[in-house]
Amino acid sequence: MPNDLAPRELRVLAAVEQERSFSGAAVALGMTQSAVSHSVRSSEAKIGAVLFERGRSGATPTPAGARAAAYARRVLRMLDALAAEARGAAPDPAGDTVAGPLRIAAFRSAALHLLPPALERLTARHPGITPQVRLVRELGAGTAGEVAAGRADLGIATIGTSSPVPPGLVGDVLLEEGYALVHPSGHPAPRSLPLVDWMENCSSYTREWWAEQDWIPAATVQAEDDGAVLSMVSSGFGMAIMPELSLTGAPHTVEITDLGVERPTRSVGYVTTPELAGTVAVRALIRELRALRRWRGSEAAVSDSRKSE
Repeated sequence: MPNDLAPRELRVLAAVEQERSFSGAAVALGMTQSAVSHSVRSSEAKIGAVLFERGRSGATPTPAGARAAAYARRVLRMLDALAAEARGAAPDPAGDTVAGPLRIAAFRSAALHLLPPALERLTARHPGITPQVRLVRELGAGTAGEVAAGRADLGIATIGTSSPVPPGLVGDVLLEEGYALVHPSGHPAPRSLPLVDWMENCSSYTREWWAEQDWIPAATVQAEDDGAVLSMVSSGFGMAIMPELSLTGAPHTVEITDLGVERPTRSVGYVTTPELAGTVAVRALIRELRALRRWRGSEAAVSDSRKSE
């Protein structure tokens, strides 16, 4: 069809949205600024919508432009997957191989404690796959937003109770982790300590639980991430309420106290796009993550021995 966008036009849209300017996109793509501008005008005519607001500050994507750029990245990724999987196709699909990058977005504790064993097994079985892990804070769109925008093939995400998987994506829960009170070891009254917290800690469900606990004060310190929180608690600065994944490998200078059967929990899972879910690399990583879920289930029983009542 004459209105179809060519891969070159898709790359231009993605680059302009990323760089927020025509000149920046031109440099990134090795094109002239006029060629970038012409390509965008042509795409806007084919799509029938204004994709970027032009101004002194650069090129700001309109809602249509942001969505077009997200789809452009996803289409370009599928073109890469098409070539990679065609080269690795075998007579028996079970023998398919693939080579190339696998882009993963993960929040900090998942990248530190959940992904490494899964990636070790993945690359041992598929040495041609090159994982690229990027840390993304679970604020706003979070890791799922990176997948939806085409910047990641798979995200390790905290999955809310009201919407198990964000619309337009597919995924599953890998583990359900409880929250615990963490405080300096041996402190006689840990609940009297100041509270240390970080912005991406809790879902709205957990915040509701917090609001019902009259012993939890407002946070005295807001840290950048869970690692900073754990370090402050370890130094005797205060107490914190943290999910189990963040407490993996916690130093013995802290004590972990169980919050009881009514403690809040959070779900951690994976999300990907429907089109990437069937690719060799993403399927392989999902298999390793699911195998890890079974392994962590047995490990959790051992870790309970560190918790005091």
